[in-house]
Amino acid sequence: MDVKRKAARVIAVLAVALAAGHLAQNMGNKPAAKPAASAELAKQPTKIETVAAGPETAPQSLTAKPEALAPLPAAPVAAPVAALMAPVETPVVQPPATQTSTVQACDATLDLLVEQNAMIGITLIAPCNPNQRVVLRHGGLAVTGQTTSTGALFTALPALESAGTVEASFADGTNIKGEISVPELAALRRFGVQWQSDDAFQVHAFEGGAGYGDAGHVSAVDPHRPIPGLAARGGFLSLLGDATTTNPLLAEIYTFPANPGADTEVVVEAAVTDATCGRELLAETLTSTGGSVFVTDLTLAMPDCDAVGDYMVLKNLVLELNMAAAN
Repeated sequence: MDVKRKAARVIAVLAVALAAGHLAQNMGNKPAAKPAASAELAKQPTKIETVAAGPETAPQSLTAKPEALAPLPAAPVAAPVAALMAPVETPVVQPPATQTSTVQACDATLDLLVEQNAMIGITLIAPCNPNQRVVLRHGGLAVTGQTTSTGALFTALPALESAGTVEASFADGTNIKGEISVPELAALRRFGVQWQSDDAFQVHAFEGGAGYGDAGHVSAVDPHRPIPGLAARGGFLSLLGDATTTNPLLAEIYTFPANPGADTEVVVEAAVTDATCGRELLAETLTSTGGSVFVTDLTLAMPDCDAVGDYMVLKNLVLELNMAAAN
């Protein structure tokens, strides 16, 4: 397939922006005291009958009550032990603890960690923002992410400033910041482009004189991503942003050694598609050198839709990078 790539005339305005970078036994009813034996009961019985034990009424000769004696009043009923030991119940007004607990449960945290190759590891915990779009900002870079069902997000960004600030923002106004120092960035240079939605761009780097598809060609197809925990050999590309979010903010950042003599060519391409043809694309380039970052506006007029399938190629952006380094 013959893919046409045409050099594009680009309007690039350099706008330098530095980022600041949760019982008991019932004892009641004591048996009443037995009435004193009457004279008639005191007499020895004249007849004894043997009966079986049980609840039946005893023989009359043994149970006859003396009519002359009135029954004694029953003894006071003792309160159950459990009732005596139980605390006195009084009305308790509950403080509005639920509101405080809710606020504490919704506290969001942003933890940063310096990783290999001057990358910033990000751990975002926002329990009250599950499955939500979040914008991550650092050094002029702005990309979107999506939290999990528990409000968590784990990702990494390439550091663009040695003393960097990372900010996470939600649509409800929740905003969390974190700061971290990345001194390793001094040994690296970074260049990239960021865009919104369909205004798609791609970064291509050709190391050691490589051409399209060669081993030294670094692109989204083969980003040369380093093995975790090991230093990168040569350059690599970071693909940033979640394209599944609403109004996604995306970026590609190329990282390479800070060696002015390195034989590397960097270009930016824009594909002519049904979504991009016949209109103007807006983007920003980001250049990081010496631990500082420079942001440049980028405007590109796309050809008519009869050119769908072609690519617009933006060259000489490395010169912009060298100019930034000189400043």
